[in-house]
Amino acid sequence: MSNDLDTVFAALADPTRRTILAMLLEDDMAVTDVAEPFEMSLAAISKHLVILTKAGLISQEKRGRVKWCKLEPDALRAASVWMQGFGQFEPVNLDAFERFLETELPTADDA
Repeated sequence: MSNDLDTVFAALADPTRRTILAMLLEDDMAVTDVAEPFEMSLAAISKHLVILTKAGLISQEKRGRVKWCKLEPDALRAASVWMQGFGQFEPVNLDAFERFLETELPTADDA
C-alpha cells in the first residue's frame, strides 16, 4: 500500500496534473481537449496522463479514434484514509475537493 500512496502523492505533486484532475471533475475529456489549455506539446501532456493513469487517478479508454480520460476519484480514498491516521484530516469530500480546486487552480479562461 505504501508504494501506491507514493505513486498517488507523486502524481498530485505536479501542478499540471492537479489542473488536469480539476478539468476532469467536470466530465470525461478527449486527450486533445485536455491538452488544449496548456502551452506544451501533446506528447508532454500524454506523459502527465500516463502518470495519472498509473496512480489510478484517471482511466483512459479509446472510443473510436479518440482516447478519452475519466477521473477515478476512488483513487484518493487510500490517501484520505492514510491522512486520517494523523487525526487532523477529515475524509475527502469530493464536492469540497472540487470547490478547492476551482478556487486554487486557474481555469482555461484565466490563461
